[in-house]
Amino acid sequence: MFRKINNWLHLWMGLVSGVIMFIVCLTACLFAFNEEIRDLIYPPVKVSHQAKPVIPPSRIKTIVAEHFPGEPVTMVTYKKGRAIEVIAKKWDDNPMLLFLSPYTGKVLEKRIMLNKTTKFFYFIEEGHRTLWLPWETGRLVVNYGTLIFVFLLISGLIWWYPKKWNKSTRDKSFKIKWTAKWKRVNIDLHNVLGFYSLILLLILSLTGMIYGLKWFSKGLYWSTSAGASLPAWKATLSDTTKMNAVRSLEQVLDQSLDITMRRFQDAEGYTYRTPDTANHSSSIEINAIASLGKTYADQSLYFDRHTGKEITKEAYYAASFKEAPFGTKLRRLNYDIHLGQVLGLPGKIIAFLVSLIGASLPVTGFIIWYNRKFGKKGKKKKV
Repeated sequence: MFRKINNWLHLWMGLVSGVIMFIVCLTACLFAFNEEIRDLIYPPVKVSHQAKPVIPPSRIKTIVAEHFPGEPVTMVTYKKGRAIEVIAKKWDDNPMLLFLSPYTGKVLEKRIMLNKTTKFFYFIEEGHRTLWLPWETGRLVVNYGTLIFVFLLISGLIWWYPKKWNKSTRDKSFKIKWTAKWKRVNIDLHNVLGFYSLILLLILSLTGMIYGLKWFSKGLYWSTSAGASLPAWKATLSDTTKMNAVRSLEQVLDQSLDITMRRFQDAEGYTYRTPDTANHSSSIEINAIASLGKTYADQSLYFDRHTGKEITKEAYYAASFKEAPFGTKLRRLNYDIHLGQVLGLPGKIIAFLVSLIGASLPVTGFIIWYNRKFGKKGKKKKV
């Protein structure tokens, strides 16, 4: 009786969520190597690393003003062995990328940021996160569709598990019989590939749900941190009573970046966004990139934009990865695990293949259902 209910739920919940998970998994495949593809089409501008001071934010602002008068500096990224990447102009105003020499400020190259490749991957990412629906609706559909997918993986394992183990059931459970008719091959693709990818698909699904289901995110953190509550994110604010400080925003930015670089001397890079000049309570955030291509060990420092005083952040957000407790480490690893980049290129390859299998399961499952539901009727009509 239990197996009948399990199989019935697996079938109908699979039909309900199949299209959702096909799109989510397929877009995950397409997005897996987005950085590598972008770097292949638009290679990063490399500059030999030298033991010299890099140009400060104030100098970068002057350079941008020379090339784009009146336009703001939106975001700046320093990376060892590469040119400084500067995003100039607002996000909604066709932003430009300037590549500057870290040591002289010479403009090495200019690019349009929103090129065809970047727009394509933005489109794919939007489909992965929202199915191209309005944000609130899309996030609910994707995340609860993923929750159903998790159930399908578990119920599929129960359906896959044979009542009796013998040579015949072992062959059907662990091998694809490529010499059989296409219907049998399709069943094997669904069952065998589903079994081998089960654990990894669960990991990718659960790490994705962290970002869309608050109750799941809080519950998982609570269960992995000895009952501690997940701290709510609070914006770091500058002291608006110090607005009339003599120092300019550029001077404070220069000092803040210098402090960050001195504190995290082994970092592979640093990045910051220029605070919104219209919002006097906005603060300066400078992120130290511990390892290129990974985010879990990154650390940020926050500074008052008027005084340059460092703003103390809650321990959950301020602690280094090494010093963080297990629950916090797991949460900080979540993004890199979800993309597979925690293992570098091999991890991305695994994530790509597993996502491809995930996209195939709704298709092969639908074909199995269709053949069983309508295949025999079709034969009778022909007779």
